[in-house]
Amino acid sequence: MLNDIKSQQFHQISLTRESFTYGLEVLANIDSDLASILKAFGTPPMWEREAGFPTLIHIILEQQVSLAAAKAVFNRLCAVVVSLTPENLLKLEDVQLKSTGLSRQKIVYCRGLADAIVNEQLDLAKLETMEETAIRNKLKQIKGIGDWTVDIYLLMALKRPDVFPKGDLGIAIALQNLKKLPTRPTPTQIETIAQNWRPWRAVATRILWHYYLSNANSKLK
Repeated sequence: MLNDIKSQQFHQISLTRESFTYGLEVLANIDSDLASILKAFGTPPMWEREAGFPTLIHIILEQQVSLAAAKAVFNRLCAVVVSLTPENLLKLEDVQLKSTGLSRQKIVYCRGLADAIVNEQLDLAKLETMEETAIRNKLKQIKGIGDWTVDIYLLMALKRPDVFPKGDLGIAIALQNLKKLPTRPTPTQIETIAQNWRPWRAVATRILWHYYLSNANSKLK
């Protein structure tokens, strides 16, 4: 099936429901810990988002805060900037953006992204057909966009199959619990563990998020 696709081409395709299911089967066969998550908690969501400016803004808002807090700010921002386009965002004063809950630092990041798009330094549509390294290099030229932000955009919006956010806190906590590690693993250690999951690390990420969120929810009950 997908094993016949050349490596470079494979890394530029998007996950589909079919390939996602296939990736889950492959991972369950090669890692008993991942298989145990699927058995205990079922199939994880694909967690897809539409590619484009609003999604990238949303991911920037999620940096170093809870998903719920970021979502609240994003919703308020969408209510103030109608519709959420680079041009419309740049029309607002800082005081209006602050009223949504945006920090001063993230206002700078969001404006920087909007400026890059308006000035044609960045074309988000073109990213969809580019190779991962080129996408990473292009996005990281924008102030406030680092590897984690690029990873999440590649994983959720562009749905690349082998992206792995080694700096994600949820992944680190999930792996510590799953692999019974004495301390929370570092990004380097996480990357080493994930090597065995190539070329389906984005699918493994969703399994680990599913495990992390399922455990968090069970503790709240």
